[in-house]
Amino acid sequence: MQVFIRAEGPIVSQGRSRLQQEWQTFWLAISFLTRIPIPIKIDYSQRLMNNCSMYFPLVGLLLGLIYASAFTLFQYTFTPLVSVLAVIMLHLSMTGAFHEDGLADSMDALGGGYTLEDKLRIMKDSRIGTYGTIALIMALALKTALLLDSDTLWLALLVAPCVSRLTPLLLMRALPYVTTSDTSKTKPVASGFPPDRLYFAVAFTAVVVVAAFDDQPELIVASLIATGGVGLIWGGYLKSRLGGYTGDTLGACVVLSELVLLAGMM
Repeated sequence: MQVFIRAEGPIVSQGRSRLQQEWQTFWLAISFLTRIPIPIKIDYSQRLMNNCSMYFPLVGLLLGLIYASAFTLFQYTFTPLVSVLAVIMLHLSMTGAFHEDGLADSMDALGGGYTLEDKLRIMKDSRIGTYGTIALIMALALKTALLLDSDTLWLALLVAPCVSRLTPLLLMRALPYVTTSDTSKTKPVASGFPPDRLYFAVAFTAVVVVAAFDDQPELIVASLIATGGVGLIWGGYLKSRLGGYTGDTLGACVVLSELVLLAGMM
């Protein structure tokens, strides 16, 4: 009995240490994708940054819970259009327009750059050009229209942020990371992506989708197209134009995946 107790101590300690590490990794993912204040101290490390991407779909689900709840409250006072616009404003505020900024930068670079160096330079430019402006306006307008036409608006707000944040993980696993800057915000996350983390993220997203769309199998297909389809088409395009992905193009794929999923929920 004494041997058993002595052997159990290190095992329990290791389990608690691993749980604490995962807890910090989860909050690091929140701080990376949103502007939500972090209530705990994080022992930053390269490994922690590499691992936090596993929790991107979970962070998306938490955002979806906030958006769906906010819409439910707004609709008691405002029209559906005003309520949807208020939720989109809330989203842009909570995320700092993180993914939308990536979409605008990607469209400017891919539309206006001729060489790889030009494209990467334009992506790093803080100014927004014609291609980026048009893409951003159309994406936000289309998102508003698709949400208003959705038969289950609150469900769309809940699930779309989760499903769309799986797509960048697929690109990170399939393509090389390209950048001309060592100070890129995405580089610490993208420079090493463990495959077991991707499996967990895929499994988690699948559970969420099946649970939400249990009586609507056609929307499960829409989720697969929104992740796998966008990942394949957008990833192939990036491979041919850039030779890989950048942080901005990951943000763009989140917006694109969300639009495809919302279109499937009409």
